[in-house]
Amino acid sequence: MLDFTQNIPDQDLPGSNAPDLSAQTPPPAVDDHALLDAYSNAVIDVTERVGPAVVRVETRASADTRGRGGIGSGIVISPDGLVLTNSHVVGSAKQIRLSDSEVMSTEARVLGVDPDTDLALLRADGARDLHFASLGNSKNLRRGQLVVAIGNPLGFESTVTAGVVSALGRSIRSVSGRTIEDVIQTDAALNPGNSGGPLVSSAAEVIGINTAIISGAQGICFAVASNTAQFVLSEIIRHGHVRRAYIGVSGQTVPVPRRHAVLAGITNKMGALLMNLESGEAASRAGLLSGDVVVRLDGIDVNGVDDLIRILDRDRIGRKIEIEVLRLGRSRVFEIQPAQRKTAAVK
Repeated sequence: MLDFTQNIPDQDLPGSNAPDLSAQTPPPAVDDHALLDAYSNAVIDVTERVGPAVVRVETRASADTRGRGGIGSGIVISPDGLVLTNSHVVGSAKQIRLSDSEVMSTEARVLGVDPDTDLALLRADGARDLHFASLGNSKNLRRGQLVVAIGNPLGFESTVTAGVVSALGRSIRSVSGRTIEDVIQTDAALNPGNSGGPLVSSAAEVIGINTAIISGAQGICFAVASNTAQFVLSEIIRHGHVRRAYIGVSGQTVPVPRRHAVLAGITNKMGALLMNLESGEAASRAGLLSGDVVVRLDGIDVNGVDDLIRILDRDRIGRKIEIEVLRLGRSRVFEIQPAQRKTAAVK
């Protein structure tokens, strides 16, 4: 066999002009211990700063101390005893007791609940100068960001779990049937009893209120965003409840036939079918009928019942707006004036 490389100078060999990689300094090795220490120190710092502001929320259904109650978590957000938790933790409880990881134990009263976002605001009676945590801006969150959950899962007090922000902008169904928008998904482990506790960023800011887990799933948990909590908090402090517009209808999401959409000049693939209308309320007064399909409200496309509910916010209370519906396949526009939705008074 002939060797064709015997008389070829080295400098003429293919690739001979490439740099000598063997002479280069290899990159420094990653110090895994340093990375783990940094992660641990971040979690420890958050726990030490926010942990004292996390409280155990214990409820009783009646004045009878033997009455069945529940246990959840809450976060103190002001030194004079304002506490955020979940509305499903509070429920219809007549007695609420708060306790922290130190010595504080006090009765609390409900200032307001908002089942539509699964949030409630409590006031700790007779407690002042409490440890408290600040609400952060949940709009600054990024997927993959480190988060820490603190609470009382299954009654085990002051439990800390860590994870990341798995997704942003999720929507989940509240106990009232309304969708909660802009929900944070995390893989920080949550269990019954974590409800109402804080989801905290590495800057020790509360960026969510833990609200739900999916039974049987691994690492899929949800928290109401802190910006939503801030809105609910301000509404309850000012009005005792969250104001939302109401037109007096019930409905369901249905597809819009393409031929109807083309005829009406709309792009909706789905709409909100009106099933029942309450006599004397805004929808019936405006001339809407059962069987109408809402496709636009106040200039915003409606692609289902969830869109209709979301658009009916406090800014549209008492204001005349246009609602477009499909009736027998043809577009009809009505003027409607939403009222403020009635809420049950807190007793």
